[in-house]
Amino acid sequence: MDLTPKQIVHELNKHIIGQDDAKKAVAIALRNRYRRSMLTQELQDEITPKNIIMKGPTGVGKTEIARRLAKLVKAPFLKVEATKYTEVGYVGRDVESMVRDLAECAIRLVKEEKTAEVSIKATAVAERRIAKVLAELKKDERGETAKEVFEQKLVDEIHTGKHDSALIEIEVEDVPKPLELSPGSGAAIDLGSIFSGMGMHKKKKRKISVKEAKQLIISEEADKLIDNDAVNAEAIRRAENDGIIFIDEIDKIAGKENRGGADVSREGVQRDILPIVEGCTVMTKYGPVKTDYILFIAAGAFHVSKVEDLIPELQGRFPIQVELKSLTKSDFVSILTTPQNAITTQYAKLLEVDNIDLRFTDDAIEAIAEISEDINTTSEDIGARRLHTVMEYLLEDISFNAGGNDYPVITVEVNKKYVEEHLENIIRNRDLKKYVL
Repeated sequence: MDLTPKQIVHELNKHIIGQDDAKKAVAIALRNRYRRSMLTQELQDEITPKNIIMKGPTGVGKTEIARRLAKLVKAPFLKVEATKYTEVGYVGRDVESMVRDLAECAIRLVKEEKTAEVSIKATAVAERRIAKVLAELKKDERGETAKEVFEQKLVDEIHTGKHDSALIEIEVEDVPKPLELSPGSGAAIDLGSIFSGMGMHKKKKRKISVKEAKQLIISEEADKLIDNDAVNAEAIRRAENDGIIFIDEIDKIAGKENRGGADVSREGVQRDILPIVEGCTVMTKYGPVKTDYILFIAAGAFHVSKVEDLIPELQGRFPIQVELKSLTKSDFVSILTTPQNAITTQYAKLLEVDNIDLRFTDDAIEAIAEISEDINTTSEDIGARRLHTVMEYLLEDISFNAGGNDYPVITVEVNKKYVEEHLENIIRNRDLKKYVL
């Protein structure tokens, strides 16, 4: 997708409020990928992505920016926490597993696309198979109708979902689950692919609904129609050239030396991450994956440590640093009203199920935003996540008392007075904190 940086930022603005510097940085990084793809192979080999470090408190949009960016271009995307990795020699996950996990994401992405391409053919086969089973069950209803005509009638009915809840017994492939070699290693033996390679397709009978049977058979038939070697090759190409790895909580491994205790492997993890970010080849069960052109976005609050506490070599691999700001009252107002699926819209739709027509006045939105900003200032700053806490307290009574479709539609207007009455405890505690040293 050849979106310009301005178009990328415009798309991100639909979901994320503020943080223009970070949006601009990721938009340029994404556009540079497109620019690189237009060059000669010789030049492409020379140009590597400019990795980004996002610095800012929790809940201000760091992860969301990276996630929405990947979704925008349908790129393989993986979010990992730096804290779950340990230095080589310690028990735990090694850093190479992040590349193996990215390869899995790419495989899933490509397989979904290829399945969609063959879905019409696979669906037709599935409906025909189910119709044959149903025809046997309903042979008393057939009467003098020709078998082929009766089966075609059932195919048409299955297609429209008429028999979705009917129970049938069908034979499906029994695929063993992959066995992990050692917990957390990311390496696994896929017994299903081994047995299928040897021509051992084990079948088992299952009694399930027509709807479930249809999905199982579609999946089974799609696998037969898809060239797995082509899927693997395309997935590795995408992982290498379009993959995005988001390393969260990188500040937690940026501790000073000589602390001892649980921190002994912090610098070791940094040194293990370094070759992955610099560019190396990691073996996966789908083939070798080169990490040279994967875009790495690191993020952390950096409350205790600083970016400068990372080892210099790792800092050098993240040339772009952007700082995300704490959210203000105006940001909270925008978050509550502007995005396509704003929090207020989400709650209104949820309660609409129970015939509650929930509406928020402008002064109520202002009050919620002000309270959220104040709590973040006087206690821990958790960014936009604070809104979920405030909204849950605010709508607790309505959510608890609503229920039952037999009630008529009731309009509930949430205004400033309603907010102050229902968040009285939060406001009182907030005011008391001003006097506590």
